Order: sequence, then C-alpha cells, then structure tokens
Amino acid sequence: MLLIKNGKIFTMEGINYEKGDILVDKGKIVKISKNINISSKISIIDAKGAWVMPGIIDAHCHIGLLEQGVGVEGNDINESTNPITPQLRAIDGINPLDDAFKDAIKAGITSVMTGPGSANVMGGQFVAIKTSGICVDEMVIKEPAAIKVAFGENPKRVYNSKGKMPTTRMATAALLRQTLTDSKNYKRRKDTAYLKGENFDINLKMESLIPVLERKIPLKAHVHRADDIFTAIRLAKEFNILITLDHCTEGDIIAKYIKNADVPAILGPGLTSKGKVETKGKSFITPYILNKEGIKFAITTDHPVVPIEYLPLCAALAVKEGLALEEALKAITINAAEIMGIDNRVGSLKEGKDADMAIFNGNPLENFTSLIYTIIDGNIVYSR
Repeated sequence: MLLIKNGKIFTMEGINYEKGDILVDKGKIVKISKNINISSKISIIDAKGAWVMPGIIDAHCHIGLLEQGVGVEGNDINESTNPITPQLRAIDGINPLDDAFKDAIKAGITSVMTGPGSANVMGGQFVAIKTSGICVDEMVIKEPAAIKVAFGENPKRVYNSKGKMPTTRMATAALLRQTLTDSKNYKRRKDTAYLKGENFDINLKMESLIPVLERKIPLKAHVHRADDIFTAIRLAKEFNILITLDHCTEGDIIAKYIKNADVPAILGPGLTSKGKVETKGKSFITPYILNKEGIKFAITTDHPVVPIEYLPLCAALAVKEGLALEEALKAITINAAEIMGIDNRVGSLKEGKDADMAIFNGNPLENFTSLIYTIIDGNIVYSR
C-alpha cells in the first residue's frame, strides 16, 4: 500500500483538494479524501503542498516505433510498400527499451497512444500502453485502440515517388472508400458463413477493420488542412464509423463544422517550424478556439516530431494563447483518455482507477516547475 499525504490534488473529476490524501493498494486508487489515517505500516509520500495530478497522457505519438537516437535500425514506423495495410499491429514493432520512454516518465507521462506513421492511406493498428515496462504485452491498456489513416500530402508524396496510387486526394479517399466497402462485404459473408456452419477463410486485412465497422475503435485520421478534415468527416458519416481528427491544424478555421460533426480532435505538434504547406497556419490558439466551441480535444507532441517530454510545455503554450489552465491539464489527461477510449482506467484520479500519478513541486505547466514523482500502477517509477 502507498499513501500520498498533504497534496494539492487535481482529480480531473470536478473535485479538487487544496490539501488531501490518496490511498493506493494493488495498483489501484482505493480512497481520496482530505485526511486518511492508516494504522498499519505502509509507504508514505508527504507531498507537502505539491501538485498531485493524474499521469499525463499523449494521445498520438510514435514512441518505440521510431526510436530516439538510433537511426534506420530503430525505424519501424512506416511500411511504405503498400498504401493499404490496416492489418499491421504497432504492438509487433514497439521497442519498450527506446530511451524516449525514460524521458516520458521523467516528464510525468504515464500512458501513450502509439502506432504507425502517415506514409500509407491505411497504416495499421495503434495501441494504448503504459510508459513503464520491458515487455510491451504487459504495458498494454487497449489493443487495438484505433486504425491509422492518412489524408493530405504524405501518402501523395510517398506513392507519387513510386508511380502508384494515390497521387491525389481523390485517390486517397477512393482507396479508403473501397477498402471500407470491401470490409463490409467481407463481414457480411463471414457472418452468413458462420450462421450456416460453413468454412470461411480469414483475411487479416479485412478482419482488422471489423472493430471499426462495429464502432468499437475509431479511424485515427491524420488531417491538417480544412478540406482533408471535411473528407474524413464525410467518410465517417458515409460508413457510420468513429474517427478522431489527429493534428487538425486548420481546425480553428472550421471549428463550428467540427462541433456539428461531433468528433474529437488531437491537436499538434505545435512546437515545430511551419515545415510544410499543410502546417503554415498552425497556432497554439487552436485549442482555445476549439474549447470555446465545446469540442473535446487533446494535445499531442507527435513524438518524435516534438520530443515527448515537452508535452506539458505544449499545453502551457496553449494557456499562453488564452486556454484556461484546467482545460489545458484536461487536454493531457482526462480528455486524452476519453478520446483514446481508456478513461475507465486512466486520465483522472478516481477510486477504482489505475494509480497513475504525476507529482510536481508547483504548477506543472510553468517552466521552472520540477517533477518530484511519477507513479504507474501504484509503483514509484521516478523519484527526483
């Protein structure tokens, strides 16, 4: 058991404590209160007024698949040999010994959504994992958690150089539409065969899309430009599937339309140069505008595009542009968890949830604040 005492607790559940305690047992939060007294001998952290918050979450990155400081040997992010590869599983390519996991833990980041890049129209399956561990199977929170799809310039650039489809936005949408149609037909044939007791040959590519068709996981849509955002929304409506708008660079321009479509956004990476035509309008004011419209959003580093340890800084820069402090904290905790579909376990401090916490000696979004502890599943994995 572990008892955290005298902390300034931000639960992300609407109830905060200026001075409170958290009791942890068997990796779960068992009690949060103003004062907890335990007679038995247990480990105690006296937070002494430090800020205690849920472990920070990055909802879109490539940690473990594009390893930090390694080079081509650690590059397993894009299988850019076929534009449609939904059957690829991030879990098969992640190296938990990527140094970036240590950097994440030292920043209070306890969970991430990681997976393939945006070279392919359909890149493969993302997975939600904890940041501590040496066996990825033991780190999994949800797998698969989403199927990556990409609109815009990246698949056009990659496959134009190979002289094959897609080389236009029309072709990207057509490939997605055809693949989703094929998977619907596949599912219908499979269901019929099973009802009749007939043999049926499993197609892994089509099989991987069944959870999308059943609205169990979303398409994780790489979109920057407004027109690409509209195309993603159009396809989601056409097939009655869930999507998330990842990057959503020009989301501020069309915020009212995103609100009407009722889809969440994952914003970033913001802490970069305006390196391509699709990101020339990027700004940290976008979170403020989307929040004003009532759109659920998270903030991401897109690691390694921005090093993962700078996720709190990205949230802080959104505050500088007008976003309220607690909304910024939600964007890297509970909002991220809800968008990822893992809020039953992480994202807030609540009795019954995983004991994932970050403890700071002050406001975690201020530049001079230091992390004191990172706790994952009730275990202290970093202590300053």
